[in-house]
Amino acid sequence: MAFLLSLLTGMMMLSYGPVPSLGCDLSQNHILASRKTFVVLGQMRRLSPFFCLKDRKDFRIPQEMVDGSQLQKVQTISVLHEMLQQSFNLFHTEGASAAWNTTLLDQLHKGLSQQLDDLETCLVQAMGEEEAALAIQGPVLAVKRYFWGIRLYLKEKEYSDCAWEVVRVEIRRSFSLSANLQQRLGRKDGDRSSS
Repeated sequence: MAFLLSLLTGMMMLSYGPVPSLGCDLSQNHILASRKTFVVLGQMRRLSPFFCLKDRKDFRIPQEMVDGSQLQKVQTISVLHEMLQQSFNLFHTEGASAAWNTTLLDQLHKGLSQQLDDLETCLVQAMGEEEAALAIQGPVLAVKRYFWGIRLYLKEKEYSDCAWEVVRVEIRRSFSLSANLQQRLGRKDGDRSSS
């Protein structure tokens, strides 16, 4: 099991790379912050997932965060930005401060903040027309509903240690899927330019 987890983590680290297909030039610092965020989320583990099996929940991650085939570039940037913003907000609460190691939590906040700044720049570049702003509403609302479900779960479980552990694993999973979304979008754009 430990080998499988190490292998998956290693594969994730390789999938974080430049995202030139999003119409803006994300810096190396953004890419490093993405990697570090994923690693910090792993380091924050306090309980064995086996200890919290009874608390597991399927949060039904939105397709917008998994499959980019129907999203335009501005929508993809918006979905990624909203995911980072919601993650930042979730881990920037009193309950999160009580549940996690403050040093790791500070590292997570700094990494998420840097990524948000980078994506805000990209979003400003990609937007421009009012139609584009309207086009992002559906996918962004799906991400907001997803995180609303996570917040409700924490409240229902009274912010227990196991509930926070389940949420940490889910957020880490969402970061994994968002990296795959970026990678797929890059391949899709590459396929179009070669036709």
